[in-house]
Amino acid sequence: MVGYAFMGAAHSTAWRTVNVAFDLPARARMALICGRDESKVAGAAAKLGWDAHTTDWREVVERDDIDIVDVCTPGDSHAEIAIAALAAGKHVLCEKPLANSVEEARAMVAAAAKAQADGIRSMCGFNYRRVPAVAMMRQLIASGRIGVIRHVRAVYLQDWIVDPQFPLVWRLQKDKAGSGALGDIGAHIIDLTQYVTGQKITGVSALTETFVKERPLPTESSGLAASSGNGGDAPATGQVTVDDAALFLARLDGGAIATYEASRFAIGRKNGLRVEINGSLGTLVFDLERLNELEFYDSAAPSAEQGFNRILITEADHPYMAAWWPPGHIIGYEHSFTHEMRDFIEAIATGTDPAPSFLDALQVQLVLDAVARSADQGTVWTEVEPALVEVAA
Repeated sequence: MVGYAFMGAAHSTAWRTVNVAFDLPARARMALICGRDESKVAGAAAKLGWDAHTTDWREVVERDDIDIVDVCTPGDSHAEIAIAALAAGKHVLCEKPLANSVEEARAMVAAAAKAQADGIRSMCGFNYRRVPAVAMMRQLIASGRIGVIRHVRAVYLQDWIVDPQFPLVWRLQKDKAGSGALGDIGAHIIDLTQYVTGQKITGVSALTETFVKERPLPTESSGLAASSGNGGDAPATGQVTVDDAALFLARLDGGAIATYEASRFAIGRKNGLRVEINGSLGTLVFDLERLNELEFYDSAAPSAEQGFNRILITEADHPYMAAWWPPGHIIGYEHSFTHEMRDFIEAIATGTDPAPSFLDALQVQLVLDAVARSADQGTVWTEVEPALVEVAA
């Protein structure tokens, strides 16, 4: 695995537990973790359960005893690492968004397609697909329970950078992160809604905003918990080059219309992802802060009984739940990553293609690009480019 911070810790938890929770045709061995700082990555290896560590990602790619490379770095290094790993015959799991640009994403898709001919698999880590309630939402929609989809309504709200003295970390720099709230959390609701509805976004009208345009440069001690002052001279500052919030209207190829909102400035919202799908026969609602539940309004019920019903997603016949606890015993955020690793290992062992593929992730990248272009041009309606990639024979 390359990277050891927030996503690295989440993925490590999943790699440690996947074979405990699930009976799989292959067993994961956590061989090598990579990071740029020798002391920090050594500490991460010991804490997270990796056999060894390195500061050079090329060692991860080149070692003959490694089958999978898990990319958990900032977006500016996704393409280089993933393409090299695929060329070396490694299966690749890459965190979202796939890349920092459409050009990089297309190159990654081309590399994945070439590697696929030799049985090498690749997948992008949109973990919210693996929340059992989300998977159940998809099943209910596919079975026709809410009829023809009319509206998609999605928000993802956080507040962790509302303090203007919060430091200029990499997620606030376009050259490292690609975009701000749009790519960081907006990508999740784009993928999630397309996944559950089976429809693709075809066009958007968007606006973005950066509320705090300059921030203190991070110090060795600031990390992600920098205070609002140091009592001395004013710290050096740098320009914020990404969006703080993104909103857009969209059309989907199945006829639905949609609204999306992603913000890291919604005070009081820590990780507030909520999706509502309105159909001709009913409505489904998912709220990440109640991730073991679905709300379902079924218009086919007698009028005296109609209303939003809570479905508790803990039964053994709900997606993934047979691996866990008795009915009524809930699971959490980290389980979505365990389910992700479960599906990836299963696909590799059985020679099938995992989802979301790099091509699926490219389509999300193209939506992000259309949103950014629309916002830059004054919210003009912007079509989403097709996810076509040329692969050299």
